[in-house]
Amino acid sequence: MIHSLNFRLLVAFALVIIVTIGSVFFFTYQSTRSEISQFGERIELMQARRVEAELSNYYYQQGSWEGVQPFVAQWGNLYGRRIILTDNNGVVVADSEGELLGKPYEADMPGIPMSPPWEKGAIGILYLGPGLPPEIDIASLHIVYGAIGRFFIWGGLLAVAIALLLTFVLSRRILAPVKALTQAARRLGKGDFSQRVHVRDKGEVGELAQSFNSMASDLERAEQLRRDMVADAAHELRTPLSNIRGYLEAIRDGIKKPDAGTIRSLDEEALSLSRLVDDLQELSLADAGELNLIFRKEDISKLINEAVAALQSQAAAKGLMLAVKLPEKLPLVNIDSHRIKQVLRNLLENAVAHTSQGGSITVEAWQQGSQIKVSVVDTGEGIPAKDLPNIFERFYRVDKSRARATGGSGLGLTIAKRLVEAHGGRIEVQSKLRKGSRFTFTLPLSE
Repeated sequence: MIHSLNFRLLVAFALVIIVTIGSVFFFTYQSTRSEISQFGERIELMQARRVEAELSNYYYQQGSWEGVQPFVAQWGNLYGRRIILTDNNGVVVADSEGELLGKPYEADMPGIPMSPPWEKGAIGILYLGPGLPPEIDIASLHIVYGAIGRFFIWGGLLAVAIALLLTFVLSRRILAPVKALTQAARRLGKGDFSQRVHVRDKGEVGELAQSFNSMASDLERAEQLRRDMVADAAHELRTPLSNIRGYLEAIRDGIKKPDAGTIRSLDEEALSLSRLVDDLQELSLADAGELNLIFRKEDISKLINEAVAALQSQAAAKGLMLAVKLPEKLPLVNIDSHRIKQVLRNLLENAVAHTSQGGSITVEAWQQGSQIKVSVVDTGEGIPAKDLPNIFERFYRVDKSRARATGGSGLGLTIAKRLVEAHGGRIEVQSKLRKGSRFTFTLPLSE
């Protein structure tokens, strides 16, 4: 219960209400206390002026201080303060408490010299003791509580009720998408990658829902690719294994003799298996970032010419024209020559496989800024637009028939992409159906 969002919201609202009401009450109390203190000081000042005026009037009428004691005693009782009056020699002529009459007075507080306008010089000194100290703190509390305390109480109760209502409404509004996300995440964790969350909120919760849906889509796509990869790998392995098993069974049953032709066929199937396993191993190393690359300064023009020369016979056998279009001189590139040859071979083999008789394949290269761009352009069958986003996925083939003559194993372009990216470059494709394709990759210049 204490970990639920409802409880936390309620506690947060309650704390805000308590702190707000407490702060207002405290500042109101301090202000009232200050006003009461200032009011007391003003009253004491008014009393002092009134006593001074009365005594001056008495002296003016009597001409001396004789008989002033009863009046001073009466004023002391009236104001609740001790009043002492001395003459100019410091002898007490009146004391509201009657203890110091006729005695010299050693003042421990400042006096008020009485100098009426009709008399030259002072006629005496008036001393007023402090009044009874009012209980300012208690009085302030009584005033604040009596005047506005009940409004604080009722306002606090009303605020708590509103907080409860807000907690209920907000928690339902906030928790609904959160609960939906939680349930979808649990189902996603159990392997149901079709889960999606529909949230109309455009704030942080809405962004979280969009991120979840994007993650679910990526996971669903990755899971589908994984299944396709397993199925395709099984198919690619099954075909040569079935052929090898068929040859061995035919030899065992005496249908076929283990002559040079049979052994050559078995060797070709074993080589196909070995090549597929090597490709899968290379992809796993590339995905793990563990490819062993040896970077050196290389002449990309030389590598392109060597790769084209290696494919000339294969292209000529199919009636294709294989050409190179290079500038007179290109700067050196920092690459692993063996891996880049592999990229060129994969792209060229792919172009030869998908270009019909009489077509052409051209390899181009040029400098652009701090990198070299290499393109393999063919006039082949092209790639449908819907297949372009997936053309570099492993085991993905435009030719769904999986014929070895055109479909291949579906790993060549994936390996090429991983190798180019391992060099810090990128590879892309542009293609139009029945007009041909252009595969372009970049390589960094040697510093």
